[in-house]
Amino acid sequence: MNQTIEERIVAIEARNEKVDNDKAWETSWTRRVGIMALTYVVVVLYLRFVVHVDPWINALVPVIGFLISSLTISMLKKYWLLARK
Repeated sequence: MNQTIEERIVAIEARNEKVDNDKAWETSWTRRVGIMALTYVVVVLYLRFVVHVDPWINALVPVIGFLISSLTISMLKKYWLLARK
């Protein structure tokens, strides 16, 4: 633990940048669209090969559910944080 103050500050700033990037990723539309696309493909394959139905419209149900949940969860988090104070 013989770090200088400057080394400690650099380490803290690097950690803060990583946390900021992780938060940006969690709330990004790139992440949401990626999850929606992967969910759609998995559900299409499941419906086509396991359930044997025409999957194209039916596979949209979980994708739309994910989109709605990802848009409303931030409101729920805001109220939860207010309630904790």
